[in-house]
Amino acid sequence: QVQLVESGGGLVQAGGSLRLSCAASGSIRRINAMGWYRQAPGKQRELVAHITRGGSTDYADSVKGRFTISRDNAKNTMYLQMNSLKPEDTAVYYCNGDIMETFSSVGFDYWGQGTQVTVSS
Repeated sequence: QVQLVESGGGLVQAGGSLRLSCAASGSIRRINAMGWYRQAPGKQRELVAHITRGGSTDYADSVKGRFTISRDNAKNTMYLQMNSLKPEDTAVYYCNGDIMETFSSVGFDYWGQGTQVTVSS
């Protein structure tokens, strides 16, 4: 069974920084594209940043220039460095990955449990 586990969330003052991690474990052959999503109360889940296996990235306009997504394929881990945080960044942040299991040639979409990020003004 494959699982994704986020960590690194917490409470931070506006203007501060946090680094989120997403560790994948289980029967993994390879991980294709990955991404960070977030969801604030009463709002739809939105894409924050996306990264291909080769390292190509895309960012939501609201975080571009402040957040940096990265990954370590050898460790099956993805990161989100969040700088210059704003109160509007407050949300539960979720890890997503297109993961191919050990004896499969097809990727499947997996989600982590989420980690809370709260930015105070």
